[in-house]
Amino acid sequence: MRFPILIIFLFIPVLSAAQLSAPGAKSVRHSSYPSSPGVKDPLFFYCNVTGSETGTLVAIRPEISGSYDFSWYRWDDVSDSFSSFLKKDTDVGSSTAAGLPEGGYRIMIDSSGLRVDTLTGWIFFDTPPIAEAGLQQQLCNRVALQGKAEASTQNFTYYDPLTANQIVQNNVITFLWSSTPSSVIPYPDIEINPVTYTPPLEDVTYKLTVNSLGCSTDSSFFYESIHVKADFTVDPVQGEAPLEVIITDKSVRGDIYEWDFGDDTVSYVKDPGPHVYYKPGEYTILLKIESSLNCIDSVRSQKIVVDPSSINIPNVFSPGDDGYNDKFRIDATSMRYVSMAVFSQSGIKVYGFSGEGERLKNWDGWDGKINNSSIDASPGIYFYVIRALGWDDERYDGKEYRGFVYLYR
Repeated sequence: MRFPILIIFLFIPVLSAAQLSAPGAKSVRHSSYPSSPGVKDPLFFYCNVTGSETGTLVAIRPEISGSYDFSWYRWDDVSDSFSSFLKKDTDVGSSTAAGLPEGGYRIMIDSSGLRVDTLTGWIFFDTPPIAEAGLQQQLCNRVALQGKAEASTQNFTYYDPLTANQIVQNNVITFLWSSTPSSVIPYPDIEINPVTYTPPLEDVTYKLTVNSLGCSTDSSFFYESIHVKADFTVDPVQGEAPLEVIITDKSVRGDIYEWDFGDDTVSYVKDPGPHVYYKPGEYTILLKIESSLNCIDSVRSQKIVVDPSSINIPNVFSPGDDGYNDKFRIDATSMRYVSMAVFSQSGIKVYGFSGEGERLKNWDGWDGKINNSSIDASPGIYFYVIRALGWDDERYDGKEYRGFVYLYR
């Protein structure tokens, strides 16, 4: 006895496979019948822009082989029932009814004289909602938008099939703010009057889209930006003194400029050109700008690091034009002035250099030639004396900057 029961229940989902759809409808809700809370018939919403819109319903028996009879009825307000016969399609797998006015519809699906399904649906025609987009306030640091989103059709009515009691379906309004090009709009689908403190730096078109259950309406306006943004880049951001920093202005709508370089110097031109930091330390650049409409903005750069002075002295070199350790060259950082003298063991000076600025910058050390001649210095031990002054006023002239270097060949 258990097996026939199982077979019956297995077939129940198949026998309930009929579907009702409405091509062209914008949205679907479901019924709420007080007499039958578990029944959820579809409510289809169309947009009636011209006043002559009609609906279409399609009834289908998917996943079921064979042909069926589809009998169509419309809700009759006089008899308070689905008693107004529309049409009948026989021996088909699906049936379509077009040109339908607003109202309720029921489709009886029969097979070999037996009822296999009943479909019920309601068609409604909405009218375009009210959408108004405008500018509420424009300040240097913010933009306040003003919108209006209201339903033109407030509600729709249908009936409980068992009691014929009228049921009201309220219209539903949603909205969305957007802009082209895209800009920041806080809570664009929640705040009807949004305020942004990240105003657009370019001209935009603000648009408010209002959706009801069946229709959609847009409203837009052109917004001419007045906002300013202070912005620039620096390169490099670290190096030895004197450090030349290239400053590239990227500000928007700056009319008056004030550059504070962090080293007790300022500039009031739009393009200050390269700036040179002579003293080792850390600096930041502060830029303040003001537009022709007196909107103000400022920005500070990342840290610019000028390396402290230092000297590292090698103790061996091997001139040989092999590209490896060919010169006696000190590793000097952030030096204002350097002098070096090299002596043989007998006290004879074989090399000397002193310089600052470009001369120091281009100096690459002793190449092992006696006094810059073509004569090679002999392999052996040489004595050096170095005196230097860093850009941070550090002096390098003590005995630790006197010593021996070995020349190998």
